[in-house]
Amino acid sequence: MTELNANNYVSIAPLLKQLQSNSKVATADEIAAAVGRIFEDRLSPVQCSTLLSLLWGTGRDREPLVLARCGQSMREAAAQVDRNGLRNVIQTRGRKEGSYRGGFCDLVGTGGDNWSTFNVSTTASILASTLLLLSKHGNRSSSSTSGSADFLQAIRPKGPVIDAVTAGILPSIYEKSNYAFLFAPTFHPGMRHVAAIRKEMGIRTIFNLLGPLANPIEGSIEARVVGVFKEEMGPIFAEALKLSGARKGLVVCGEEQLDEISCAGRTNCWRLRERPNPAFRGPRDEEDEDFTTSDEEGEPRTLVDIDNFTLAPSDFGVQPHALTEVSPGKMPEENAELLMRLLRNELPHDHPVLDFVLLNAAALFAIAGICDANTSNMGHGDDGKVIQETGPGGLRWKEGVRRARWAVESGQALESLERYIDASHAATGQ
Repeated sequence: MTELNANNYVSIAPLLKQLQSNSKVATADEIAAAVGRIFEDRLSPVQCSTLLSLLWGTGRDREPLVLARCGQSMREAAAQVDRNGLRNVIQTRGRKEGSYRGGFCDLVGTGGDNWSTFNVSTTASILASTLLLLSKHGNRSSSSTSGSADFLQAIRPKGPVIDAVTAGILPSIYEKSNYAFLFAPTFHPGMRHVAAIRKEMGIRTIFNLLGPLANPIEGSIEARVVGVFKEEMGPIFAEALKLSGARKGLVVCGEEQLDEISCAGRTNCWRLRERPNPAFRGPRDEEDEDFTTSDEEGEPRTLVDIDNFTLAPSDFGVQPHALTEVSPGKMPEENAELLMRLLRNELPHDHPVLDFVLLNAAALFAIAGICDANTSNMGHGDDGKVIQETGPGGLRWKEGVRRARWAVESGQALESLERYIDASHAATGQ
């Protein structure tokens, strides 16, 4: 790369020529290095837009290794969080149960599915935070009427101060709450250098895919559910997550090309499943080790396989609902009002939006491993009757719904949201 004089930009002309003439010559690391320059404001607008257009046009930005490496570049450019502080949160607040080790979890989608449904993943993440540590990474709307940030800020009478939760204070937020919303512009300030370019281009780019791979605390994420907007992206994302070091995950795409678990019909799933590594020679005692990251040296304790299967609402013990009953989503204020009715347990037992949310919260409970427990003591309102029936993928989807419904009916999901809201206000001194 050659320095230009005027604006301290660097030239990536050789890479652009490679992508144009023989796109496969450029390596994933070379592409990721160029993308990393964007966050430093080292690419001219012309070269930046050309790079993004060529990556999309050649399909290079839909390759697992390219996505994994570019996600890594984006995380390295992000505001850095105190890893020791996060590890302490896991040790002091993480609730180990079943095969869940108390680590952070995320529930996120790529967006772009054109359905504009209710804010399912954000609501489901609030329910899941009753039993799991949740690191919900999100932004304002780009392809729907109500983005996750818009949705949360519309909560009344008192919503969270989403930009008050910064990298510097994130561990202290988790001292008071199981839930935190990681607002993308706060944690990824380098994205401001490409915002105007993306808006003017008006087409999809790699940045429409990187969100689920760019959680600022990625190395501390134990489990996640990721929705993709096209079925063909499912195995690509699963492999990208695996290459990024993920060991527990579920990539989903509703058969309607929906980036959630569908409440209407079948959902295609790609599960990242851990299994013991026979070549591992380390200690077998798991108690004092950090299990949210892969071993950096030597053989890892576990290996990861990717399993493919489909799910239907019946696998969760839930009746199907047409997507027309949950879409199009309303404006943030209306969706936030429905959220609060849901959390106050004011919706009918079989309300379409409630069932939609339960399915997706249940999936995170199941993939995190908390449903593997054969006993249950969640708290007030838990009858302790674990549903041990397994479904596709060998997981207890109905037990996930039982736990998600308890989160609503016990009032614990509402309390979890309120603790996060109060923590965000305390961060501003309000």
